[in-house]
Amino acid sequence: MRFVVSTAVLKRATTGAALALGLLHTTTAVQAQTKLRVGDSLPLNHFFAEQATKVWMAEVTKKSGGAVQFEYFPAEQLGKAKDMLALTQSGVIDIGYVVPTYVQDKMPLTAVAELPGTFRSSCEGTMAFWKLATGEGVLARREYQPNGVRPVFAIVMPPYQIFSGAKPLGNLKSIEGMKLRTTGGAQDTLVTKLKGVPVRMAAPDLHESLSRGTVDGMVFPASSILAYNIEPMVKAGIVGENFGSAVLTYMISENRWKSLPAQVRTAMAEAGDAVTKKICAYADQELASDLEKIRTKGGGSLAPLPAAEKAQLATLSATVRSEWAQSLDSRGKAGNEVLKAFTDAMK
Repeated sequence: MRFVVSTAVLKRATTGAALALGLLHTTTAVQAQTKLRVGDSLPLNHFFAEQATKVWMAEVTKKSGGAVQFEYFPAEQLGKAKDMLALTQSGVIDIGYVVPTYVQDKMPLTAVAELPGTFRSSCEGTMAFWKLATGEGVLARREYQPNGVRPVFAIVMPPYQIFSGAKPLGNLKSIEGMKLRTTGGAQDTLVTKLKGVPVRMAAPDLHESLSRGTVDGMVFPASSILAYNIEPMVKAGIVGENFGSAVLTYMISENRWKSLPAQVRTAMAEAGDAVTKKICAYADQELASDLEKIRTKGGGSLAPLPAAEKAQLATLSATVRSEWAQSLDSRGKAGNEVLKAFTDAMK
């Protein structure tokens, strides 16, 4: 028996099969699409959010061929700055903005990149940190893997300066007695050695604290002065030194990382490396402009230390670094090992 299929019937069948196949591909694509929740505590106009976070998300979506889409929740919409690590570990946030200095009990070693007097530019500090934080780096092994997370991109902020809301600044003695906002840790130690009073607080709380007089000033980067709209209150500053810094990262839990398709992990890693390099270069490039905006809007004086005091600050900073490493060693935390690794990475 011979079957004869008309051209019209065959055409309808082919069209139907193609349509079904197209629907199957569409369904598969929809099923394969990954949605990730990104949360942070940064204000909407912060340069890190604008020049890194949003750029990274767009680049991952592009590199993955649209397989990844992001839901972005800035400005503490999903939680306070100090809670971002826990929210990321628990899966409430897929990728969270983790500032290790806010969780020093969990990530004490990362403060190596925040020690005073170590680097002169954001990129110098950032790229040294990135070597230690990724792959088989000592921070990846000793700090992030035990916490079940990994950084996807980061920046070590340009060296922090000291700014005042009212009191004139010009030398180290002028710091004495000032209540200065710090991020804690080594910054507290340095401010204490300078006979100031450290007041530890998260960046989002600084504007109100300065306006109320809870603090007299801050150890802070110029770019964040602008991001948190503090520049009209800045009347003086000591600039051109390294009074410490802060490491800003976005992290993902290892469990969430391992659940992602290989192509997505590759896209995230490649975009993370590229954005980390670009964001530190951007921060360094904008520094002079940021300081000029602060001078203009605050109407105060921003000046370097007298030459005779630079050596004094360098000696104090070296003492802080040594004490930091010894303190961690005494707790079995490999402080000197990490300090040496960071110093070597900067070479």
